[in-house]
Amino acid sequence: MSRIPVPVLLAAALLVTSACGDEATRRGATVLFASGADLASINPLLTNHPLARQVQRYVLLTTLARYDSLLVPRPYLARSWRWSDGGRTLTFRLRTDVRWHDGQPTTARDVVWTLQAARDPATGYPRLTDLQTLASIAAPDDSTVALHFSGAAAARAPDDLPDVFTDLALLPAHLLDSVPHARLRQASWNFRPVGNGPFRFITHEPHRRWVFASNTDFPAAMGGPPQVDRLIVVVVDEPMVKLAALVAGELDFAGISPQHVAFVRRHPALAIREYPLIFPYGLVFNTRRPPFDDPRARLAAALAIDRREIVDGYLFGLAAPAEGPVPPGLPGYLAPPHIPLDPDSARRLVAQLATPPGFELLSVGSGEAPLEQMLQARLAAVGFHVTIRQLELSAFLDRVYGYRHDFSAAVMGIPGDPGLGFLQPLGELTGIPVPADPVLAQRVFAERQPVVWLYHARGVQAMNQRVRGVRMDMRGELPSVVTWHVQQ
Repeated sequence: MSRIPVPVLLAAALLVTSACGDEATRRGATVLFASGADLASINPLLTNHPLARQVQRYVLLTTLARYDSLLVPRPYLARSWRWSDGGRTLTFRLRTDVRWHDGQPTTARDVVWTLQAARDPATGYPRLTDLQTLASIAAPDDSTVALHFSGAAAARAPDDLPDVFTDLALLPAHLLDSVPHARLRQASWNFRPVGNGPFRFITHEPHRRWVFASNTDFPAAMGGPPQVDRLIVVVVDEPMVKLAALVAGELDFAGISPQHVAFVRRHPALAIREYPLIFPYGLVFNTRRPPFDDPRARLAAALAIDRREIVDGYLFGLAAPAEGPVPPGLPGYLAPPHIPLDPDSARRLVAQLATPPGFELLSVGSGEAPLEQMLQARLAAVGFHVTIRQLELSAFLDRVYGYRHDFSAAVMGIPGDPGLGFLQPLGELTGIPVPADPVLAQRVFAERQPVVWLYHARGVQAMNQRVRGVRMDMRGELPSVVTWHVQQ
């Protein structure tokens, strides 16, 4: 079957606009937001999915604190916090006017249950290591939670707060405390969740959509009820289908491919939101398996890959080449040593290996895989034999993040956080232990190279300009969702 050229498809999309441009008008104050895959889980204890985590924090649930646009933690469900006992005890004072959507009050009991579940290895919380020094949790009353940390106390600024408390959305203890932590993945709450955030859950059709409606009782001091009636997260995995639906007014927001940005900028009804992310992409190695159990193979791969070629040719300049996991300018950034493009040295290292290095490269997707093909070509040129295998997201996560770590190498984006807590879990993934201290962790990545860092991604969302009040930044696409409003 012959493939239709992209320019022809874009021209067709423009024609569709005149026929279907009133679709968005008919939809009114319902906003449709496209996701490339179904949200892996709505339960914040169980998922690394970047958009799912945003839906948890900004739509359905609440966190103790949240970052402002300058990445300063601000009170949210916790109206205040303070350190005592020389930096070993952290006490939260909670709001008393937040209710679960079934009418029950949100109390300290919910905070205690969520944190106890998060620090139990049986749960499988992805950021378990962030809580490894949390020794005990107490609730003296319904609006107070005291956390005691073990080990040597650090000097704490009054407003200092571990990043995990801005990231972990809280869950309703009265609906989940009867479920063993090891069985939380099967909990009925996951399929009909009851939240306490600015939007209420309405329905979920697997692999199709999640529907949320405005919570008219959400406290004004926390942002108040959303200004849109409904937010629908629609699963659309094909880039051209997303673009055509956006042009036709059938979607309000869609992440788009870099090659489509110029087209969207020219469209009178659409706009581009471009914003920085903490989302490094890398070629991740399983160092428990050959060929990447040998550090020479890892160094050869790093020397063979042209990061600038990827940024310019694949991403149209909408990213920055990466030599480490942390974007420059972020607090905690440590400048990594420069790794040059040096295929001759890579070829000599490959020649030193005991057997010809071959491996399967895993990625998420079902399309043409241009990034994977660029990596395959560069690595083949220095002596690697690379087979590309694209998987559906859940299968990819199972093979890479599952307890067997059934992969040799994977190309993937890694969701980050301002506290750089995402670095240490990569040790379990790659088989090379990574220290909790972010500076030491960056040194391990530079010295032992369990990951070839490719680029620091930028967020690129196309949107219908009928939706106003939209702000996207390093926190993601949804931090301003309660202020979105539709121009009628």
